[in-house]
Amino acid sequence: MMAKPSSRRKKATSAAEINSKSLSNSANEDISVEENPSTATITVSAVEVEELTDEEQSDRLHLERRVERAVFEAGKALMELRDRRLYRSTHSTFEEYCKDRFGFQRRHPYRLIEASAVFDNLMKMCPNGTQTENESSDAENYPIGTQTENKEMCPIGTQILPTSERQVRPITKLEPQQQWEVWQTAVEEAGGKVPSARVVGDVVQRIMERTKAPNPYFVGEVCQILAKDNPELRGKGGCWAIVSAVNDFSCSMRMWDGEYAVGLQHLKSYDYLPAECEQMQQISDRISRVYSDSLEETVKNLLQSLGKVNRPYLTAVEEKLLTLLESEYGKIP
Repeated sequence: MMAKPSSRRKKATSAAEINSKSLSNSANEDISVEENPSTATITVSAVEVEELTDEEQSDRLHLERRVERAVFEAGKALMELRDRRLYRSTHSTFEEYCKDRFGFQRRHPYRLIEASAVFDNLMKMCPNGTQTENESSDAENYPIGTQTENKEMCPIGTQILPTSERQVRPITKLEPQQQWEVWQTAVEEAGGKVPSARVVGDVVQRIMERTKAPNPYFVGEVCQILAKDNPELRGKGGCWAIVSAVNDFSCSMRMWDGEYAVGLQHLKSYDYLPAECEQMQQISDRISRVYSDSLEETVKNLLQSLGKVNRPYLTAVEEKLLTLLESEYGKIP
């Protein structure tokens, strides 16, 4: 025989239903019966947010500055390690030491060193309390009137400083005053927040076009082609090329099938070391000697794929394939 459901359970369920209905009715009491519920106004009590005290505000600013400085302190430490050659007891080169000790690849330690210098410049150029007691403003290093002009654009408590190396990479080659002006403009365009590297790069590009600032690239530098919004570079997006000439607002770039004039906005440096640039120059020369429009399509595709490698060397297999093509077409120098 099936057991009869407990009356206690039934009563509990009924009580829950009654309670649910009571809550629903209670909630509806706040809405006028004469109004359409979909257009009724519900009053929500505002929660008062406690303001920071002067001491808390000061602590917040101090802690924010510590966060901002963190990555740039690494750059300062790396610079001292490099300049004093404190790695010499275990490694023959600074690059090998950084890779083994910190896992840094090629250009990264140098980027951090360059970024720390930019950060210091931004700190010094903004005169309203951004230095600690142990830091000097070095005001004598800047033109007369600079501090006053910067004070008007950088009021107390509103300084926005970079928080990553990537954000300042586009301005590492500019003069201190230019770095500060570009950064402040980028902050404004970012709505008073820390700007991205793209925003900073766009500001640099506009200033270069307006003031004819020096082209930041150099002959022999290896860059990636950014073909977006440029039909003349169709099929070349993502390829590497080598700067063969530096113009005002463009560079002549050598690729596997010839040279192209490429605007600065369509270039992105790989930041290779000098030795790596020389190695890529040799690879470029080898590919160019073999490549021609009369080659079989599969051979052309192979050579073009070598023109898209995003590293400053060929793998063992790639080296064998290129050597084979050089031998096949009699292009070995």
